[in-house]
Order: sequence, then structure tokens, then C-alpha cells
Amino acid sequence: MPTIAIVGAGPGLGLSIAKVFGNRAFDVALISRAKDKLDALVADLAEAGIIAEAFPADAGDPAQLTHALQAAIARFGRIDVLEFSPGAGMSMTTPKEVTVDTLRPLIDSLLYGAVAAVQAVLPGMLEAQSGTLLLTTGGGAIDPYPMLATINIAQAGQRNYAINLHNPLADEGIYAANVAINLMIGADAPEVVPHRAPDEIALDYWNLHSSRTQAEHVIGA
Repeated sequence: MPTIAIVGAGPGLGLSIAKVFGNRAFDVALISRAKDKLDALVADLAEAGIIAEAFPADAGDPAQLTHALQAAIARFGRIDVLEFSPGAGMSMTTPKEVTVDTLRPLIDSLLYGAVAAVQAVLPGMLEAQSGTLLLTTGGGAIDPYPMLATINIAQAGQRNYAINLHNPLADEGIYAANVAINLMIGADAPEVVPHRAPDEIALDYWNLHSSRTQAEHVIGA
């Protein structure tokens, strides 16, 4: 069976993506920092008849993340789809307040983490001449929000990396794209707040994996 690895897996969008792919005959490798939360997701997926396993790792630690993905590859054979969306939090930092110290943790997890994750799964994809890389950012990676300057900067680098991968990897059978989510993820929100349910958003990831055309997909206004 093919396998999807979800880096930054949680009970919202990560779980929804796992179910969308799992219900289409994918095994699921779940990666995030908290083992107890991962174990709860594995149990949830098992109830739905989906084979999943937890691989705890911090996306901000490249060696740890690489080890987790290598363990997932050893368990499932190889990774056919990588979805990368580690939590960035909501650190409020204006552009004039950005410092090396405030920016570094976001660069470590969002940009260096993305590079480490891709490099861990790419050799198997290149060997198979097949694979999908879906890197997720917020809308601020395209049109920055001034109160989220550090996150915007790190995600802009991650976005550039994903789009840069698109054309050269396409020639080798691998699809890479950036997914920019520019709305609130949730089934409910205040009337003036744009939002979509995670189960609906997760279907976009399946459609991207299936169509394999666009370098970027923006969800939201």
C-alpha cells in the first residue's frame, strides 16, 4: 500500500488529511512532537480501519525529523506522499520587532524542517520516479500580515522552496506544490471570519495529489 507522511499531525487538518488518504488505501505515518497526542490519532484512525503509526519528532530539529521519517520508511517501505505543516503558533511580532533570536525558531521548524523532510523522503521517490510533496503555509507567505512577521518570513522561504521544486522534480515523476491556507481552519467561526472545515480542506490535498499540475494552491480569499 502507498504511504503518506504527515509532519505536524494534529487533531484538526492533519487528522482530516490522514482520513482522506487513509480511506483511499494509504497507510499513514504521523509525525509531531507529542507522542500521547499522536497515539490518540492512531487510535482514532484505527477505528476507521486505517493503518497508522506514530513517529514523534520536533520539526525544528532536522536530525530528529530525519530519524523519524527514516523510521517511517523502514516501517512502511517508502513515503509516497509527504505533507508538511508543523504548527507555527501565533507569535505576534511586527516587522520592526523581528530579531535573529525571534526569527530563528521559525526558520528552524518551517524552512529547515521542510528541507530536512524533503531530503529524507526524496531518494525513495527519485528511485521510484513517483511521489508527491505538499508543503503547507499560511496566506501571509504570499501577502504578509504585519503582526505575524516572523511566521511570514519563514513561511515565505518555505513557499519559495516548494515552488522551486515543482518544475525540476516534475521531470522525474515527482509532484511538488505549496498549499497556502488563507482562512481559519474550522467548521464554525464568527460570521465575518472566512473559514472552512478541515474535512473540506483535506479534499483539496487529495485533488492536488491526483491532478499533479499546479505549483501553488491558495485556499481562501
